[in-house]
Amino acid sequence: MGKRVRKAVLPVAGLGTRVLPGAKTTPKNLLNVVDRPILSYIVEEARAAGIEHFVFIVGRGQGAIEDYFDAIPEIENALEAKGKLDILAEVRRDLPKQAGEMSFIRQMAPLGLGHAVWCAREVIGDEPFAVMLPDMLMAAEPGALAQAVAAYDKTGGNIVVVEPAPEGEAHKYGIVALDGQDGRLNRMTGMVEKPAPGTEPSNLFISGRYILQPEIFDVLQTQERGAGGEIQLTDGMAALMKRQDFHALEYDGITYDCGDKLGLLRANVAFALRRPELADAARKMIRELL
Repeated sequence: MGKRVRKAVLPVAGLGTRVLPGAKTTPKNLLNVVDRPILSYIVEEARAAGIEHFVFIVGRGQGAIEDYFDAIPEIENALEAKGKLDILAEVRRDLPKQAGEMSFIRQMAPLGLGHAVWCAREVIGDEPFAVMLPDMLMAAEPGALAQAVAAYDKTGGNIVVVEPAPEGEAHKYGIVALDGQDGRLNRMTGMVEKPAPGTEPSNLFISGRYILQPEIFDVLQTQERGAGGEIQLTDGMAALMKRQDFHALEYDGITYDCGDKLGLLRANVAFALRRPELADAARKMIRELL
């Protein structure tokens, strides 16, 4: 058995153009879903999967992300003095469990997801690692990353989490090609970005969780720019697939694209309905609005 997955890269440097003006002064991944930032859910999912070290790839003007994962004594002392210990526990839940659990790396230019992942190379070293796209909030039990780690423990190599595209819309996504399809975990033979309608090799599109081997950094180091003039992670994975195994895992859960206004709204409604203390009131409010 190879090294276990202990580290996760979270590329959070995007400008959040799809959720402007909300993301103008607040990083998009700190926008709330109910009463917690999107990143809070992502970190919780990662910890449940055994992640011990978080590597945030940040951009200019995103100091609020690092501040969120730091203690704020003024708030904590005030809550403790007022006996609001339940709220204090919520405030502290996302803080590092120990010194050095979180690293923050500046991506100096917006050169794409592949470049963002490459920026983490010195911290990741020679270990397999997870990549979690914080835009994609994935509701599952066990969590999506925990499912990916369990798949990795079976197959080794590289894992790409996928899910079925809406009927007739596979041509809008990055679609995986499989060496046969038997159950939820299958060996990949390729990836196609936005295939022409009717030419899709499957109906499974690449979602927001990956487990990759460290050799991906060597590929990304010399990779030419692809779509949009950016260094694309999918191009790097396609190159690495020529010499390493990749498996696609169709995870069991629901994905909410929080980088989109309606997706963020949908996530807020869905997660409110999942909360026992809010569900009844949320349903009543929704019915009244309709």
